[in-house]
Amino acid sequence: MKIANKTVTATRLVEDALKKAAEFADYNIFTSLNTDLALQKAAEIDRKIAAGEPVGRLAGVPYALKDNFLSPEGHTTASSKILEPLQSPITATAVAKLEAEGAIMIGRVNLDSFAHGSSTENSYFGPTKNSADPTRVAGGSSGGSAVAVALDIVQFATGTDTGGSIRQPASFNGVYGFKPTYGAISRYGVVAMASSTDCVGFFTHTPEDMDLLMQITAGQDPNDTTTLPDFYGQKSTTATKPTIGIIKDFDTDAIAPEIKQAMTAQIAKLQKSGHQIVELEMPTLKYALAVYYVVAPAELASNLSRHDGIRYGYRNAEASDLASVYAKTRHDGFMPENKRRIMIGNFVLSSGFYDAYYLKAQKVRTLIIEEYQKAFAKCDFILTPVSPNPAFKLGEKVNDPVAMYLEDVLSVPINLAGLPSLAFPVKSDSALPIGLQLVGPRRSDQTLINFAKEL
Repeated sequence: MKIANKTVTATRLVEDALKKAAEFADYNIFTSLNTDLALQKAAEIDRKIAAGEPVGRLAGVPYALKDNFLSPEGHTTASSKILEPLQSPITATAVAKLEAEGAIMIGRVNLDSFAHGSSTENSYFGPTKNSADPTRVAGGSSGGSAVAVALDIVQFATGTDTGGSIRQPASFNGVYGFKPTYGAISRYGVVAMASSTDCVGFFTHTPEDMDLLMQITAGQDPNDTTTLPDFYGQKSTTATKPTIGIIKDFDTDAIAPEIKQAMTAQIAKLQKSGHQIVELEMPTLKYALAVYYVVAPAELASNLSRHDGIRYGYRNAEASDLASVYAKTRHDGFMPENKRRIMIGNFVLSSGFYDAYYLKAQKVRTLIIEEYQKAFAKCDFILTPVSPNPAFKLGEKVNDPVAMYLEDVLSVPINLAGLPSLAFPVKSDSALPIGLQLVGPRRSDQTLINFAKEL
């Protein structure tokens, strides 16, 4: 609005964003900056406004791009060595829609390599630091995106959420993070992790900004057959005072006291404003983490098989035959967590174990979906913590994969069921940012965001 009213120029906004990116370089947020092209685009927007030509709804707004979105601007690395030299010939659908409205990408931001992780410590470029406490993790896998917004370098950033990779870093850094209904936004042009749970979403300072970004990017895409027919923007049918569900079955002993205090305070606030609170019994959710860490590695092992040093990306120059090209390239190019998940995925899909692990996990996944359907017959939204803990210390869990996986226990059920979920910051006595999340039925995305505006 300020740009359209000529109270500030797009060039000034981009210059300020690039200056802030340099000021916070120690946080290791950006894998690369898009300085020249960003300034060129800003100058063109300023020219159009001066000439009275129409511009898009995001004209001149700087944003940060999670480095697993394909775009010809810079190299798409997914924070891995194996993709470091890759310059994409295509543009991700979500990126194309943002830039058609005038948004300006100032740089690519760090993530856990191939989005495998919950802390952004599993990056070829090193860890990103938490915005509130640089001795702590940013969360993951979209840690760079969350910190870029939290430090006010950009107005918004893209993210991907496969098991909590938007909502958890949003919670750790005190910003809004939205995982839409599965299929709401096209995944075309996004480096795949687990295809049945991957979602494109955003980090913002306000739910109003999130609403605008969803209006721009949601919709069916012929390049992605999993996208849903356009539903975002349809008239809301939710009650004036939505009923809020609270899940009884989570292990409250495993949740940090400050998280429990924030939940209690938020429930009291909702009750005071006239919302009915109902308790939900969802016993199958205790199996969700185990299901996720069977299904997701199985899918990502398949997706990562294409990275072999033959057609694009890094190739080990010392390899002397085809077998050693594969072995040495993948050994050098993947991070330890990538290799761990590939091994798990190939194991659960192997002959003799497929029925015992993968097929059983998919059956339990169906039960989880049905359990959410029953829950939403009793309430409009569900309120839960995002993570059992606030941001933990850098290095604290990097050598303990199980402890790291347990950080996802409250977020992965939502991805398995394909539901929309919005992480939002709450006030607490903690020195660290704390977020909670609202979960809605499939395709309730706009109703969910509108309710967050009221909160």
